[in-house]
Amino acid sequence: MTPESVLTIFQHALEVILVLILVVLIPALLVGLMVSMFQAATQINEMTLSFIPKLIVTLVTLMIAGPWMLRLLLEYTDRLIRDIPYLIG
Repeated sequence: MTPESVLTIFQHALEVILVLILVVLIPALLVGLMVSMFQAATQINEMTLSFIPKLIVTLVTLMIAGPWMLRLLLEYTDRLIRDIPYLIG
């Protein structure tokens, strides 16, 4: 196993992780921004007002994108396992 192959595997793993994180993080950030703008406009400083919408959007995003995220992770794992003989020898 060469250092280049290790770096390639690590790079692909980071790409998969980044995509999986961004799918969940971006909608939550957008909802947080909208709630913050609403709070600034109305001067309501209630912590649950920002937490509950982000939680709901995150759960809905996971329900909608969950199968795709799982498929992406399984494809990466399957490809990694199939490449083991080529990486070793």
